[in-house]
Amino acid sequence: MRFDLITIFPEFFAGPLEHGIVRRARESGLVEVRVQDLREFTKDRHRTVDDRPFGGGEGMVLKPEPLFEAVESLVGHSVGDVAKPGVPDPKAAIILMSAAGKLFRQETARSYAQLERIIFICGRYEGVDERVAEHLATEEISVGDFVLSGGELPAMMIVDAVTRLLPGALGNEASSQNESFSRVASPESKGNALPPADSASRPSGNTSHAFLDFPHYTRPAEYRGWVVPEILIGGNHGEVAKWRRAAAIEKTRRNRPDLLPRE
Repeated sequence: MRFDLITIFPEFFAGPLEHGIVRRARESGLVEVRVQDLREFTKDRHRTVDDRPFGGGEGMVLKPEPLFEAVESLVGHSVGDVAKPGVPDPKAAIILMSAAGKLFRQETARSYAQLERIIFICGRYEGVDERVAEHLATEEISVGDFVLSGGELPAMMIVDAVTRLLPGALGNEASSQNESFSRVASPESKGNALPPADSASRPSGNTSHAFLDFPHYTRPAEYRGWVVPEILIGGNHGEVAKWRRAAAIEKTRRNRPDLLPRE
């Protein structure tokens, strides 16, 4: 998997790329990450990447020219124009990070993990020329219902989320199957991330739902009077599995009820 990050602040990624799973995946050759300075594709001596918006308004807007040229330099060919639009590569994605984009979810990460290459366009200022969103990017993505100063941090979040889903990235492949937003299928399905609990608490039909992760505990078994649930210490794996599934549903109900199936 190759990640390309187009940004006006290439130094931003020096820290995040040197830690944890992403660093190990890079060192093992599982992923390749390249950072591209957008200002290298400007034509004036001031290396201008932005301009005032047509129609007036606050802030500045990233210009289309350097962004199109940066992407074309990375992919090695023209992405087309109005007379002859380019044909997207089905094994790659060009993602514009934008607060106005579609919401990034774990399902999106799983889809991206099947690709061979992802190019991120990290927006800045008031926004990016809409022609970039419409005719250059294959997707416009947001990481949440809030606004950040730029797309660098959201892009890095997606790099991390996708990398950890790649085979070989985690020490234990089951780790990515038993965490928040993992799909929990009905008992008729195979490969449940969490075993089914009693029939009263599980979804009906052949649907699949993404619950939050179950609560985790470690030693000491008692801390300041707070005690680990006895069932987790008893050694009965079947009962532990039932408890974990019920606890995951309860935590989802408490923190993210929108994820639960409607009655």
